[in-house]
Amino acid sequence: MDIKQITVAGSGVLGSQIAFQAAYKGFQVAVYDINDEVLEKSKNRMKQLEAFYQRDLDATPEELQEVYNRLFYSTNLGKATEKADLVIEAIPEVVQIKRDFYQELAKVAPKHTIFATNSSTLLPSQFAEATGRPEKFLALHFANEIWKNNTAEIMKHQTTEEQVFQTVIAFAKSIGMVALPIQKEQPGYVLNSLLVPLLESAEMLLVNEVAEIETIDKAWMIGTGAPLGPFAMLDVIGITTAYNIVKGKAEATGNPAYIKLSHLLKTNYIDHGKLGRSTGEGFYKYPNPSFIQPDFLKN
Repeated sequence: MDIKQITVAGSGVLGSQIAFQAAYKGFQVAVYDINDEVLEKSKNRMKQLEAFYQRDLDATPEELQEVYNRLFYSTNLGKATEKADLVIEAIPEVVQIKRDFYQELAKVAPKHTIFATNSSTLLPSQFAEATGRPEKFLALHFANEIWKNNTAEIMKHQTTEEQVFQTVIAFAKSIGMVALPIQKEQPGYVLNSLLVPLLESAEMLLVNEVAEIETIDKAWMIGTGAPLGPFAMLDVIGITTAYNIVKGKAEATGNPAYIKLSHLLKTNYIDHGKLGRSTGEGFYKYPNPSFIQPDFLKN
């Protein structure tokens, strides 16, 4: 099966990047979200991507204009998916929200359409039954700043058809990704199995008042040579995503540390619109955060 038209459901930070990248590589892309206000924010995010594509990929103004000619936006799920060969779901990391979405998607999407979740922490088997087509369902996970950090983790579950698995691997390659096939379900896939424990450890150091944000980031950057510390990474990922993950763990485990951390993220950041780099402020202020200053890593 050839994939020619895709739908990206969820137009947040990563959903917008996935849509833009696929359109940049020549695919027709429908972008779906729950209301026009959210879609307008997505359009603004995509406009901001132009400078990065020019800087990192040498994209021309003509190539970038063609991207917009291939994008279509809709708040009607049926209309957004009526021609879709592949639907990539990039909605919040909340199990019930995703299950409800797949039940609605199953009613309107064409029978041949492949469904893929971009979930960074949840497993496809958690939603396979809700899709109504488990054999055509799997995970397709992208890293943030997709045009530059161009990995695509493709993870099947027990009943995913092999042909579907191979089709999505080929699609990932066709939009400029380094495809990383994952043969067995693993929470966190490969990338987040490595990354999430780092970010969670940093958050716990903060919530337990062991060290401040800049101290934690300096320790990681100087000690490993990494260009970003964990809190700078969280600003790129988005604090809402971090909050949803921590809140889910708090509810599942009752662990007081997770409860305290979810409260901190909500009251100190989310409630004040400090959602990360995309809003101009998260753990740091942008466009000139302290960690890019020449003296940040000095005494």
